[in-house]
Amino acid sequence: MKAHKYWSLGALACMAGCFYTGCKKLMQAHKYFACGSLVCMGMAIYSGHKIAPKKKKAEKAEK
Repeated sequence: MKAHKYWSLGALACMAGCFYTGCKKLMQAHKYFACGSLVCMGMAIYSGHKIAPKKKKAEKAEK
């Protein structure tokens, strides 16, 4: 759960940096923030997927 929270906050920070550098027309920094945002969002999705409950296992346990 901690990893998911930190990856999500990292993605949020990168998105804010990406928005700011896009508005200021700093394209080199904008590219790095965009790539960082993609990595953080991907890791947040992956870590969130690992903590999500599995329905198939719960259904098999009931039978």
